[in-house]
Amino acid sequence: MKNKKDIKESHETSISFLDFNSPEEFRYLEQLILYRLNVYFPDGNDIPKPLPIYKKWSPKLFEFIVNHKLNINEASLLVLGMIPHIQPDLFDNLINFKLNQSGDFQKIGGVRGKDFRGFLPTAEIAIFLLAEDDFNKRIEIQKLFWADHIFEKKKILWLDDHASGEPEMSSKIMFSKEFLDQFIYGESTQPKFSIHFPAKLIKTELEWKDLVINDELITQVNELKSWLRYNSLLVNEWNMSGRINNGYKALLYGPSGTGKTLTVGLLGKEVGKEVYKIDLSMVLSKYIGETEKNLEQIFAKAEDKGWILFFDEADSLFGKRTNVRDAHDKYANQEVSYLLQRIEDYNGMVILATNMKNNIDDAFMRRFNAILKFSIPEPDERVKIWRLAFPQDVQFYNNDQPADIPEMVKNYVISGGSIINVVHYACIKAFERQQNKDTAKRIYYTDVLAGIKKELLKEGKPFG
Repeated sequence: MKNKKDIKESHETSISFLDFNSPEEFRYLEQLILYRLNVYFPDGNDIPKPLPIYKKWSPKLFEFIVNHKLNINEASLLVLGMIPHIQPDLFDNLINFKLNQSGDFQKIGGVRGKDFRGFLPTAEIAIFLLAEDDFNKRIEIQKLFWADHIFEKKKILWLDDHASGEPEMSSKIMFSKEFLDQFIYGESTQPKFSIHFPAKLIKTELEWKDLVINDELITQVNELKSWLRYNSLLVNEWNMSGRINNGYKALLYGPSGTGKTLTVGLLGKEVGKEVYKIDLSMVLSKYIGETEKNLEQIFAKAEDKGWILFFDEADSLFGKRTNVRDAHDKYANQEVSYLLQRIEDYNGMVILATNMKNNIDDAFMRRFNAILKFSIPEPDERVKIWRLAFPQDVQFYNNDQPADIPEMVKNYVISGGSIINVVHYACIKAFERQQNKDTAKRIYYTDVLAGIKKELLKEGKPFG
């Protein structure tokens, strides 16, 4: 712990615990804290109220403040939320310097963390610093934490859940890691998959040539590409905002393994947009209101970024509403209603995939911009998939004779995903058969048939 002798001199004021290279916005907040503490614990030094010089602040933070027209209180609250993550000892140093009681001053607020031993700011300290004991200003600062404020809507800064029966303003100030990285390091990092962000970034190394679908489906997929490329230009350059929807909702339905997930990955890859697949097992909750809360984390982060949100096996979340028989049915229906409205409001593309179209709630069906049917491929399409799936330099054999295995097995009615599984199985068998002196890649018809049999039996279909 520093003492008075350790306090550094600065040009602006005689007191600073910050390193010379600390960002200008941190120096501003430090002087604001000293100014307010000096009101209650004067030491003979006249500490003036600081004014933020935004142009000297970190470039990304300054840009955000200007673009969103934030006022001085909003800008100060951003810095207040950032401080513990970058300068964790600042609060303790300043409070202990001014208070001999080790910070035992109720107006300041703040809490100690479970693992972090330092001071964590709550909404109370924001009110203490910014409202200056003015009741009307206190109300004004409290509104910065409301749900309709940009901080909460974009999940930049918000209040942690408060203990039952305790004042809401005693809650910790939470700060988005994404925006923290953006303001401090000048770039945003990829959101980390967790209970607070139950979505994974999906990418594919495949190309459109690897996706075998019919011509009608290709036309529909091209419509999705066009929307992703041109809708924002239509809104901004042709002044269509308010007259057309900023968002787009598509349903992909059909049996497993028919290319739904690959299509979504290829869409994002072609237009340069990130695709996040929502993990519904983490989203769904038996506790009332938790499902909506989990989903809101995703939608809030995704807003204005152009992300494609992908819900696989969507019927588990977007299923038909039921007749209300008990409280569980009531809240299940409320979840569906919430999802319907939230997807309607999202200004990007939302894609739902399901094996069972008939299970999707009718209210969703009416609002989809596009419904794409993925079918089990026809024989000619299956031949293409077989040829694409095997390594290009393999040799096909039936017993000891060369053979065109893709042509021989095209009449087995299986999906593209099942074909990949069979190819994987046959290639492993080829390695098992391969002799050390024989480097040829030989795929045998009997191994492919065995793989097909395994896939058909998994689906409960006869092998003949």
